[in-house]
Amino acid sequence: MAVIRGALASTTEADGTLGYAGSYTVLAGGGGRVTWLPQAGDVIRRGHQAYGVDGHRVPLFYGSMPFWRELQQGMSDGYDVLELERNLKALGYGDNLAVDRTFTWATAEAVGGLQEAQDVTRTGTLSPGSVVVQPGAIQVKTLQAALGDGAGGAAYEATGTQRRVTVSLPVGQQNIAKKNAVVRVTVPGGKTVSGYVSSVSTVATSSAKSQSQTGSGAENARFQVAITLDKSADVGSLTGAPVTVGFTGNELKNVLTVPVNALLASADGDYSVNVVDAAGKVRSVPVKLGVFDGALLGD
Repeated sequence: MAVIRGALASTTEADGTLGYAGSYTVLAGGGGRVTWLPQAGDVIRRGHQAYGVDGHRVPLFYGSMPFWRELQQGMSDGYDVLELERNLKALGYGDNLAVDRTFTWATAEAVGGLQEAQDVTRTGTLSPGSVVVQPGAIQVKTLQAALGDGAGGAAYEATGTQRRVTVSLPVGQQNIAKKNAVVRVTVPGGKTVSGYVSSVSTVATSSAKSQSQTGSGAENARFQVAITLDKSADVGSLTGAPVTVGFTGNELKNVLTVPVNALLASADGDYSVNVVDAAGKVRSVPVKLGVFDGALLGD
């Protein structure tokens, strides 16, 4: 076992829960009857059917603003037009389409192409309830509507498709969770993947039970930390699975490190390691304990 000089960082482990980033409610807009719904776990991407009304497909668009007015020629310029044209272009409609805030004849032609693909009357005008707008691809979580329900309410709850881990930490550990810091996540089965701290809650909460027992929930207060996993991380499809998150603490540079199992404890509480010189002679060298990092000790 070698003594190595290098960098060493302490690691604090915490329990987390595996899930998905984002929470969205998909509304079935407009009138008519719901005639098609996805199943829980289905992933819906841009242009794919989000639900069906009166036998017609209602596709998913990506954007930050739901459509709130009729989109047609002669309307005033706006961000909603830009959002519409971005989606039409991404879906391959409108070779002559200029992606801007103006609804032109080329926009109407592209809308008409979309309508033909959706098997609805080609008008070149898009009504707010004819598409669903969400920030990106979504995964169906729980259905809220049933086939035959009137459109106009919640169709289902959904999440994003990016894997995320949620960790609840005691307020006393605020220093270990820093936004954008890289972390190590151990998933069921022992596999380890990488991720980063995507958000740290600025609000601490404590349970009513802990407050009633102690008179103050301060010592039991916790805050939430969200971990976004690398897109290449293969962690399966389970939601709610327990994981272990390793947060890296302060890094020490230019320190001597030895394997923990090389430490020898004395009766008076001191520690030493046995060192073998070039001649093969063994001598005991006293050491002071520093930072532990897994199976390594740094001094």
